[in-house]
Order: sequence, then structure tokens, then C-alpha cells
Amino acid sequence: MRDYVIFTDSCADLTPEMYQTLGLRVMQLDVIVEGEAPVPNDRLDIKEIYAKLRAKKSASTSAVNIERFLETFGSAAEEGFDVLYLGFSSGLSSTFSAAAVAMEELSGKYPDRKFYAVDTLCASMGQGLLVYHAVKLKESGAEIEAVRDFVENNKLNLCHWFTVDDLFFLKRGGRVSAATAVVGSLLNIKPVLHVDNAGKLINVSKARGRKAAIDTMFNNMKKSMHSTGNEVVYISHGDCIEDAQYLAGRIKTELGIPQVDINYVGPVIGSHSGPGTLALFFFGNER
Repeated sequence: MRDYVIFTDSCADLTPEMYQTLGLRVMQLDVIVEGEAPVPNDRLDIKEIYAKLRAKKSASTSAVNIERFLETFGSAAEEGFDVLYLGFSSGLSSTFSAAAVAMEELSGKYPDRKFYAVDTLCASMGQGLLVYHAVKLKESGAEIEAVRDFVENNKLNLCHWFTVDDLFFLKRGGRVSAATAVVGSLLNIKPVLHVDNAGKLINVSKARGRKAAIDTMFNNMKKSMHSTGNEVVYISHGDCIEDAQYLAGRIKTELGIPQVDINYVGPVIGSHSGPGTLALFFFGNER
């Protein structure tokens, strides 16, 4: 079997230990808070980032550019590896399009190497869960094309359900109007959102109160989960671990799923969704 490496990016929101254990190479997207220089993932204090976001500090994010992809993918080719990149949804970032342009150029420069890019149309640990299964397939001995095809064929079965606690961040990003944010905050309305088949974050429904929104996410999972008997479920949270543990407890107790992994919503996505974001990811019959 020709040797290959799997790349993803930091918006998969896996822990540093998981990236290392899975043997992934990671492209970092950056968040800039109050004009400060971006910090590498391995030195990032995520709780400090969320503290600044709670204080409503300004935040902006930057995608990975073509030049960085050319350098990084080119280095892997020089090492003798083929390259499979599983990228953050093109519906939420320009990062994937930059990777695709870089791969086209590198294919001409390294005709004996294979370069494949898959737009996962996923975000946060939804992307992470898809990448996890891709790595497990690679570890079983699958060729690069088989892993690529698995991701392409299964990505629209990766369900994403989100809720947020503070509508300010969705308003700041233009996802809800100022009027909606004010009324929603006054009435304690919490949106329930998902990532659709175009890889975009879509408002699906509303719930009165935080617990009702979390329970709605759980009920959506019960309706659409694809049961295999060997499920892995991921939950990411915007510095609200108690809510993540409550949701994980219901999943383990009521659905009998033992492996529910929890991690933070990373700083890039978290800067757009805000503290108190809670997200649930699993394979279902459809998104």
C-alpha cells in the first residue's frame, strides 16, 4: 500500500492528544482577540479566550491561505507521502477552497504523488468525528481512495445540532437580526441550529429556556440516529461543561451509548457562536 497522511484543520476541535493519537497533521485557523497576535494551538488557553469573549471583546478569524497549504502539503510530498485533506466546511470558511487550489498546483509539481481534498461540509467535532472514522479506516489498511470515498459517501449522515446561550454573537456575525437578539434575550428564547447539506449553519427551531433547547437536541438525536451498535458520539461546548455532561448523561443512560467524548468548541468557531455554545454530533439517517 502506498503510504499517505491525513490532514485536517483545527476547526475539527479535537484535543491535542486526540490529534497526536490519530496521527493527524493539522492546519491551524487563527482567532485574533482585541488585535492580539494569534497563539499556536499547543499554547492556547481556551478558558482565557472564553473569558475575553464573555467580556464582549472584539474577535476576528482568519482562514488558512494557499501559500501555507502549498508549503505544508509540498513538504509531505517531499517526504514521500500521498496527501488526503479533510477540511472544514466550505459553507463556513474559505479554507477548503484554498486547499483545493494548492492541491491542483502541487499535482503538477509532483506528478507521482496523489493529492485529494474532501470538503467535509462539517464543523467542530462533527468534522472531528468524521475524521476519526477516516483514520480508523486507514488503520485497518484501506487505500487512500477508499478513505476519500468513505468520507464523501458518509459526510451528509454526520448530524450537527447546536444551541447557543447568548444571541449577541450570532447577531455580531449577522446570523440573527438585532431585533431578534433583543427579543430572544428578553424572552429567554434559545435557538436550536444545525449544519445543513450545504455545510451552512441554519436556525431550525426555538426553545424557551436553556434546558428545553438541550432536550430538543437530544430528542432530535433519538429520531435520526443511525444505530450500528458501535456508536461514537461527540459533544463540544463553549466553556459550559456542566451542560455537556448533562447531555452526555442522557445519551449514555437512555440510549445506551457508552462512548461520548467531550471537548471545547475551539476558538475560531467559538468566537462566532459564543460562550455557552453546546453542540452534539453523531451519525444519523440524514442531517
